[in-house]
Amino acid sequence: MRPGTRLGVDVGQVRVGVAVSDPAGLLATPVETVPAGDPSGAAAIDRLVQLATEHGVVEVVLGLPRSLSSTEGPAAAAARAFGRRLAAAVAPVSVRLVDERMSTVSAERGLREVGRRGATHGAKRRKVVDQAAAVIILQTALDTERTRGTAPGELVQPAPPAAPAPETTGRPGE
Repeated sequence: MRPGTRLGVDVGQVRVGVAVSDPAGLLATPVETVPAGDPSGAAAIDRLVQLATEHGVVEVVLGLPRSLSSTEGPAAAAARAFGRRLAAAVAPVSVRLVDERMSTVSAERGLREVGRRGATHGAKRRKVVDQAAAVIILQTALDTERTRGTAPGELVQPAPPAAPAPETTGRPGE
């Protein structure tokens, strides 16, 4: 098992659940739920960079929402794009995509089992579920690495920087 604290991320269109591991990589715990913000996720990425710095993480584990048949749809494409932008923002910290199938369902079930069903409603409940899903994603990655002896999932290559806008002189036609 590689030493170091990891950040677990469950990215969605509205909210981003966040979890963190202990430095030994044994246990994942919830941290917070970050608003996704604009479609690019820039505000969420900024907050994730802050959290990665605060916790001194060596790696970010991002859930990849595949279907039960292992195919990837629009949500997986969005997670991959988010992962590339996040990898560029947190570099040199690595970002890994790991299969998150059933993490939200498992989070809902786990919360029901510990009696959280009626404790929260609506938006507050969804925030708790997102954090619980991030915990499941990260804990699964930690357990997988401990069992297999290799890093889980796939390493994300950072998005290339955006090309600068062409310079203009301000005169028409140039």
